[in-house]
Amino acid sequence: MGSGKRSLTTAAMALACACACAVLATPGVAYASPTPTPTRTPTATPTPAADKDLEAVRAKLDELYHDAALATDAYNAAEEKAKKQSAELVDLAREIVKGQAKLDKLKDRAGAAARAQYRGGGLPPEARLWLSDDPQEFLDGAGRVRQGQHATKGLMGELTRTQQDLEQYAKDASAQWQKLEANRKAKAAAKKKIKQRISDAEKLESQLEKEEKERLAKLEEEAAYQAQTAWLSSGVLAEINSEASAQGKKAVKYATGQIGKPYEWGAEGPKSYDCSGLTSQAWASAGHPVPRTSQEQWKQLHRVDIKDMRPGDLIIYFDDASHVGMYIGDGAIVHAPRPGRTVTITGAGSMPILGVVRPDA
Repeated sequence: MGSGKRSLTTAAMALACACACAVLATPGVAYASPTPTPTRTPTATPTPAADKDLEAVRAKLDELYHDAALATDAYNAAEEKAKKQSAELVDLAREIVKGQAKLDKLKDRAGAAARAQYRGGGLPPEARLWLSDDPQEFLDGAGRVRQGQHATKGLMGELTRTQQDLEQYAKDASAQWQKLEANRKAKAAAKKKIKQRISDAEKLESQLEKEEKERLAKLEEEAAYQAQTAWLSSGVLAEINSEASAQGKKAVKYATGQIGKPYEWGAEGPKSYDCSGLTSQAWASAGHPVPRTSQEQWKQLHRVDIKDMRPGDLIIYFDDASHVGMYIGDGAIVHAPRPGRTVTITGAGSMPILGVVRPDA
């Protein structure tokens, strides 16, 4: 549990390395970050020009993967809507079938009533009274006729209402189908964008030499280290000392249990995950479902101050809420970073924080 009592230097060094190699062998950790002491291996100093070029590459890769993350959120949102709309269409179809069966029965009853009325209504009432052997029997029959007429009127009213219901069901089904088709197109567009951005990023990376890839990885690690150190230097960790709830512990246990599994856009386990797929499944495993996408998690879940966050809370990143990780204590998160990476532990302040939300508030 994050107590915020350890020294600033120790916490910063413990969370510096984004790759978190030392923790991949301990997926059972539930709500505290590992505390390895990273070592820095001296390397040959690259030329400033080379570093500048690699910084430009890193910035471009960040941009491409960020765009892919946004498109992934759009794809996941469209997928969720499509599931809901499909279910509503199935319900409407059932109502239409039931309504049609009811309408057929009502039509049969109305036809039978019309035939009975025709058979008994050949003479005017005065003639039937004059020809009747028993006037009282005639009057009793007339009462039954009036009752039948009222019943027929009610039957016709029900028939009309059922027809109107069927028409409304058909309109609703048509509207749902149009929404479903619009979501299908949105999914297709998002999928195309995701694949294009990832392809562009992979192509850019493939053009680098082995030594350049190694230096690029170190630049990424250094950027994360500096961001985390700056975040910890603000003294924020000293204020964070809340314990996880029972459900929060379960969610953290699930999420840390996925360490080492690959990132895959649109995936929600059990073999691979995207960022919100990991957090949504972790909380589902704790018996508390949350929205599927990072943007909806930010919109719908209860927000808390960073100083009040506890293990199990979700940290939303970037101004557009395009990434999410789960806080596990001691200034660390577990998250699914991006294509080509695996679920891992890193510093909670290694990326720009938009805010914190609590699923079980």
